[in-house]
Amino acid sequence: MSKVKHIILAALAFTAMSMSAQVAPADEQQFTAYDKLRFAEAIIERFYVDEVASDSIVEQAVIAMLQTLDPHSAYSNAEETKKLNEPLAGKFSGIGVQFNMSTDTVYVIQTVKGGPSERAGIIPGDRIIAANDTVIAGKKMPNSDVMKILRGAKGSQVRLSVKRAGEPDLIEFLVTRDDIPINSVDAAFIVSPGIGYISLSRFAESSPQEVKDAIAKLKRQGMKKLILDLENNGGGLLGAAVEIASLFLDKGDEIVYTQGRTQPTIKYHNEESKPFFDGDVVVMVNQYSASASEIVSGALQDNDRATIVGRRTFGKGLVQRPFPLPDGSMIRLTVSRYYTPSGRSIQKPYEKGKGEEYSMDIVSRYDHGELFSADSIKFDESQRYSTLKKGRTVYGGGGIMPDIFVPLDTTFNTKYYRDLVAKNILNPYILKYVDSNRAELLRQYPDEKSFSDGFTVGQPMIDEIMASANSAGIERNDDDLARSLPMIKAIIKGILARDLYEDGLYERSTLPMNTTFQQALKVLQTD
Repeated sequence: MSKVKHIILAALAFTAMSMSAQVAPADEQQFTAYDKLRFAEAIIERFYVDEVASDSIVEQAVIAMLQTLDPHSAYSNAEETKKLNEPLAGKFSGIGVQFNMSTDTVYVIQTVKGGPSERAGIIPGDRIIAANDTVIAGKKMPNSDVMKILRGAKGSQVRLSVKRAGEPDLIEFLVTRDDIPINSVDAAFIVSPGIGYISLSRFAESSPQEVKDAIAKLKRQGMKKLILDLENNGGGLLGAAVEIASLFLDKGDEIVYTQGRTQPTIKYHNEESKPFFDGDVVVMVNQYSASASEIVSGALQDNDRATIVGRRTFGKGLVQRPFPLPDGSMIRLTVSRYYTPSGRSIQKPYEKGKGEEYSMDIVSRYDHGELFSADSIKFDESQRYSTLKKGRTVYGGGGIMPDIFVPLDTTFNTKYYRDLVAKNILNPYILKYVDSNRAELLRQYPDEKSFSDGFTVGQPMIDEIMASANSAGIERNDDDLARSLPMIKAIIKGILARDLYEDGLYERSTLPMNTTFQQALKVLQTD
């Protein structure tokens, strides 16, 4: 610490002590909250018995201040801020691979099409042993540490040592890092004649164009009606939500408005001359659909533009504004609330400073039976509103209640299945299976459609998985296995398809197991 800083801190501390001993009532009015924080930090740093890091003290003070507010105002340090912003920016710089840690080795599942690794010659099935001078294999690194090594500034280079099946020696690749897109649309395909399906995982800068491109692709394939899947979508950018809602609404339709103590009321309307897609729409939601997902589903529900199917959404109706700090850290402060076109606030109740209780709300819903029965949900009549075109009753004050409730399906959720997942039995087996059979699988099923139509998970695969489970100490239960087998087979086929071809095929395999999807499809098939 510099001599100058010591002098300043000492002066501040002396002033603080003088004030504490001599301050008069008139002076108390001039002693602001800011003064108190500044003086407290100076006293601690100057007189505390042990060495202290002033940066850490200040950081903890900021965190504590925000915790007294609402559950969504938060602080992130520089590294956390960078990680938070990457998904919303829609890209990061790296080598362009999807990987899994298999027996302490980075196993390449896919390379990004046209990305740095594909251009360098890396292929699915390769194992990355080392990056530059850092050995990765056998180190039991968490995925986050591996990503730190593989990611880097655009244009920087990394030398990879790769083990490839059939090659006796390691192969060296020099990969030049580049911008790698983070896709928001996880899947987009035709699920039934004339009915398309789009799964959206987040609301990022690129999301509106991704959804628009997906709709255009499906329309070329004959789509007349659409299922938009927002299950488990925790939200993202307000602007992205407004743009996506606009794709389905008439010109001038209101989408959302925001209000805050110091913020003016801002109303968002669709400014496009006509809807980009004017066919029937069903939106899938569940208890983890939040924020921007609720803006879209609320706008389409209030404008009587879509049927909402699933379970009551999370209930986040607070808008956070990012305040970047010079050291790269950031405060995300709640500055306003947002309201659906009918005037609903969908923010669920909370008590200031009780974030833990707030975070347990989903567990409370489960315990109270809400996820299984719509009758267990009690509405506040003071939060009763009407949709704008058909006058249907809707409620605010705690998420978006779907037009058609679908209870949580626990048909396949047996103890045996949970143990398979908890002890990670399926993924290592499937990686090993793909590694040994990739060439033959691709010869037999040269494209996604032939695999989807022709591949079945046979009993020998199930027997091998059960043997792996037994080796891991999972006791066989034939009744549980019989109940969970359809889901287990769907997951195996989905992961195989994803590893062999591209993202989106996992959903194609597992979607039929989803009862909310089944209901959404039923709605559109009977219209």
